[in-house]
Amino acid sequence: MNWFSFISNPKIHTLASLQEEASSFIWLLPILAALIGWITNYLAVKMLFHPRQAISIGGVQFQGVFPKRQKQLAVKLGTLVAEELLSMDQITNKIRDNATSEASMDAIGKRIEKTIREKLVHAFPMLSMFLSDEMVEKVTNLFRSELKDFLTESVEELSHKLEKELDVKELVCEKVEGFSSDRVEKLLVNLMKKEFKFIELVGAVLGFFIGCVQLIITTSI
Repeated sequence: MNWFSFISNPKIHTLASLQEEASSFIWLLPILAALIGWITNYLAVKMLFHPRQAISIGGVQFQGVFPKRQKQLAVKLGTLVAEELLSMDQITNKIRDNATSEASMDAIGKRIEKTIREKLVHAFPMLSMFLSDEMVEKVTNLFRSELKDFLTESVEELSHKLEKELDVKELVCEKVEGFSSDRVEKLLVNLMKKEFKFIELVGAVLGFFIGCVQLIITTSI
């Protein structure tokens, strides 16, 4: 294009230049779309936790999902733990099984025998004349049997007491509800770090795919 045509048709020259520039930038559509998709999902993840305090914009309130619903989350989590993960029956059964297990009773029997042979004889030296191995074994078994019955009864009483005084659901609710928003964010981010990164990556991949489709449609016109 010579100077004469440029001076005589400036609008045509400007339009042609714009078209050339647009055609060179159009190939960046997939990259720009991928960037937009990644930023969109990144902001979506951040908005799960922010803003921590409700803010009003144009009469519409905005607040992060988890800070806004922390109380409901605490109730749901408390119910889940109490009903599905950790019930009082499971706790008391575990205490009962361990308190009266064979391993525990064997350890108790050895301790009783040691006490009879060492401390009792030391306190009453005359007993050494009457305490044969057979007698020590009988006394040990007697105390062991009585102690097992006592532990069983004690565990039952403790179980009833725990059921009345310890509310797992209420305990979990109080703990979770008392967490600061910052702590909730750290806990969930540490727990779901890979999942959140995957969400951001999906946004970038989908954006790139959409950009490619847009590029094909635009260049084919």
